[in-house]
Amino acid sequence: MKLSKVRVQNYRSIYDSGWFDIEDIKTIMVGPNEAGKTALLQAIQQINAPKDIKGFDSLRDYPRSKYNDITRGKVLPKNVNVVEACFTLAAEDIDELPDGFENCVYTFGRQLDNSSWHKLENAPEPILYEDIQKDLQRLTTHMNPQFLKENSDDLAKPSDTLQEICSNWTTDTLISETNAKQILEWLTNNLVYVDEGNKKEEERYDKIAVLAKSYEDNNNTLKILNKRIPVFILFSNYFRVKPLIILEHLASRLESGILDDDAYDYGNKCLLKLLGFTARELSDLGKITEPRQEDKEGMKKYRDQLDERSYQLNAASVQLTQEIQSIWQPDIKKGEANKLKLQVDGQYLKVVVEDDLGVEIELDQRSEGFQWLVSFFVVFFAEATNSHSNSILLLDEPGLNLHALKQRDFQTTLSRLAETSQTIYTTHSPFLVGSSELDLVRVVEMPNRTTGTKVHTTVTADDPAALLPLQEALGYDLAQSLFSQQRNLILEGLTDYWYIDGIAQLLREENLVDLNKKIALVPANTASKVVYFATILHANKLKVAALLDSDSAGDQVAKQDTLIHTLGNKNILRTKDVYTGSVDKPEIEDLLRDTLVSIAKEDLGWDVGIKAKEQVTRPIVDILQAEIPEFSKYKLAKAFLRWSRDHQAIDLLEPERLQWTELIKNINKSLK
Repeated sequence: MKLSKVRVQNYRSIYDSGWFDIEDIKTIMVGPNEAGKTALLQAIQQINAPKDIKGFDSLRDYPRSKYNDITRGKVLPKNVNVVEACFTLAAEDIDELPDGFENCVYTFGRQLDNSSWHKLENAPEPILYEDIQKDLQRLTTHMNPQFLKENSDDLAKPSDTLQEICSNWTTDTLISETNAKQILEWLTNNLVYVDEGNKKEEERYDKIAVLAKSYEDNNNTLKILNKRIPVFILFSNYFRVKPLIILEHLASRLESGILDDDAYDYGNKCLLKLLGFTARELSDLGKITEPRQEDKEGMKKYRDQLDERSYQLNAASVQLTQEIQSIWQPDIKKGEANKLKLQVDGQYLKVVVEDDLGVEIELDQRSEGFQWLVSFFVVFFAEATNSHSNSILLLDEPGLNLHALKQRDFQTTLSRLAETSQTIYTTHSPFLVGSSELDLVRVVEMPNRTTGTKVHTTVTADDPAALLPLQEALGYDLAQSLFSQQRNLILEGLTDYWYIDGIAQLLREENLVDLNKKIALVPANTASKVVYFATILHANKLKVAALLDSDSAGDQVAKQDTLIHTLGNKNILRTKDVYTGSVDKPEIEDLLRDTLVSIAKEDLGWDVGIKAKEQVTRPIVDILQAEIPEFSKYKLAKAFLRWSRDHQAIDLLEPERLQWTELIKNINKSLK
C-alpha cells in the first residue's frame, strides 16, 4: 500500500493540519523553526509504529491550551482523532481482496487513547434492507403454504418469524453483521420449505443469502488491509550509535528494561540487530574460554562461534562502508579515512574508521556529520530492510551536520532509498531540495498559536521564512547553472523549465529526440528579466539562447535591441515557430493544449474542455484564468509533472509530439 494523504489533529502544536497529499516516492516538508514539522512526523508514525515505540499520551500530547477539556471529562481521549491516513492499493494488495474491491481507498485513523478505526472508500455499496425486502416477502409467500402443510396453524409461519427480525427495520436499515446473521439463520431454518423443483425460488433464496453475506467481504477486506499497513520508521538526529559499547552492561539494561533516555540504546540495539546477535549472545561469546587442545569437539565449537561472529561483523562492516563511501567520497590521496570496521574484543564492541595507512580512529573522534551518517545507515538497514521491509521512512532533519555538498549527495541517496521505502522528510537545507522537486514539497507553518500548525500542499505560505529553503535551492541551482555550462537556454519562468524538462524526458525515452544534456535550463522568473540573464551569460563567453512565448510580453522582449544584439535573431526562439494550432499568440502551455485540458480536469477538477473547443484561437492559460477562480500556472505545471511520471510520449497527441520534437531540435541547433 502507498500512503496518499494525511491529516493530523489535536497533537501538541497541531490543532488541525488539514489534509495534505503524500507523494508516491518521497515528500519533502519545509518550514521555519517551531512550525511543527517534528510533531507532524511523530504523529504520523503512530499510524503504525514499531512495537517498541510508545503511543500517544493525553497528558503530554494533547494541545496544552485545551487540556482542561480532558481533565473535566468534556473531551474523552477515545473520541479524539489525532492522525488519519488514506492508502491507495498496490497490485499485491488487490490480489488478496474479494472481487469488487479493486478501486477502494483504505482510510485508517488513530485516536488519542491509541485505539484505532478504519473504513473503505470507493468500495461496493453496503446492502440495505430495501435491497432484499421484496425478495424476502416473495420468498415467504412461497414458503408459508409448504409450512402449513407440515405444521399446525398455531406455530409461527416463516413470514411471522421474519417479521420478528425486521419489525424495527426501515428501507435504509444497513444489513450489518448482526442483521445479516439473523437473516442467514432465518434462511437456514426455513430452507426445507423451498420447493426443490421451483428454480426461481431457489435462485431467489441464493440471491438473498449472497447479498446478506456481502458484509463479510467488506469486513475481510478491512482485516486484510489492516495487516498490510506499512510500518512507519522515524529516524531523528538523536538516534546515534555509540562507538564503544560495553556488552555486559548493555545486555543487563536490555534484560531489565532499564534503558538510556538519550536514544543511544535504540541506535545500539539497531547495530546489534544488523549484526544478527543479541547483546547477551555477544557478551557470552566474550566470556568463553578456549577448551583444551585434546577436546576436538569443544575446539571446533569454539572456533565456529568465533568465526561466525567475525564473519558477520565483517559483512556488516563491508555493507556500511559501501553505502557511506557512496556519499562521503573520501579523498584517498589526502589519506582520508575510507573504511568502517566493527570490532569485538572481550566485552567491548567498537566502531572504528580506518584510513589508507591502516590507522584506526574511534567513530566518536570523527565529525558530527560522519557520525550521523553511520548512525542513519545502521538504523535504516536494521529496521527498514529487515523486519520492516514494508515500511515508510520518516526522517527528521536528515543530514543536518553534513557539509552542503555532501547533503547534495545525500539527496540522491534519499531518492534511491525512497524507491523501495516511501519517504517523508523535513529539512531547512536548500541542498536537500532539488529545483526539479518543488512539486514534492509541502510547506509547514504556524500562522499563529491560535491556528496552530498548517500544511500547504502548494508552495505558498504567509511567512516568507517558510519558503526560504526553496528560494535558496533555486538560487543555488541557478548560480551553478549560470556559469557551469557552456550552453544555456534562458526561459521565462520555472513552469517553462518543468514543461521542457518533463517533455524532453518523455521524448528521450521513446528515442524521438534527445535534448542535449549539456544544455543548462535557466529560468529568469519573468520575461522582462531574460535580457539581463542573456547579457551576463554572454559576457562570460558562454553560448546562450532564449525561448520566449509569443504573447505580448514575449514580443516586447524579443524586439529589444540589447537582446537581439547579444543573441542574434537565430538564438531567440519563439513558441510560434513550432506551433501548428489556431491560437493567435501561443504560449508554451499551448504546445500541450489538449493534454493540459485533460490533466486539469482529471487531476485538478478544472473542466474547461467545452470553452477550449469553442475558443480555439484563445491561449489555454487565458481560458483557465477566466473560468477557474483558483487557477495558477504553478498548480497546472505541477499536475503535468505528476502526469509525466506515469505516462509516455505516445500518450501525447500527435500534433503535440511533433511540436515539441521540432522545438527541442531547434534548441539543440541553436546551441550546438
